[in-house]
Amino acid sequence: MRKTAPAPVPVPAPALELPKRLEFVDDYLAYLLARASHLISSEFHREVEASGLTVPEWRVLASLAGGAQRTVGELADIVLSKQPTVTKLIARMHEQGWVERSIGLTDRRQALVALSPVGHQRVQALLRRARSHEARVLGSFGESDSVRLKAILKKLIRLHAPAKTATD
Repeated sequence: MRKTAPAPVPVPAPALELPKRLEFVDDYLAYLLARASHLISSEFHREVEASGLTVPEWRVLASLAGGAQRTVGELADIVLSKQPTVTKLIARMHEQGWVERSIGLTDRRQALVALSPVGHQRVQALLRRARSHEARVLGSFGESDSVRLKAILKKLIRLHAPAKTATD
């Protein structure tokens, strides 16, 4: 009698993973931008607060760090806040000696805000830390993708920014 080989024991096939159902927000541009901004900003905002500044103070100082004077309306737009809130913030920052205010040359109703020498000194270390944080965030993208990402975001902002009026 010939022996037959035992029948092979069936091995269960690995369970097939069903693709995860894509939720609306998982692929919605506005959500993705907001979520990425929140995650990245939150990391750096901890450093800002540890330095003794509030996030709005940091945003104003960083916005003025290039040396240009800006109107309160421009600052409100840049720092993502309402103009009355920024007006009060600028008043406090002026009292602390971080910013200087002057009257607009062409429109005396406009207050121009600039960084004071004290404000310039106050923001320098944080500007370096912000660039370092940005480098860590973009590090896995490589230089060309990082440049492209920033260019796309700038274009998106430019295309969706409200039109400037003569009084802006």
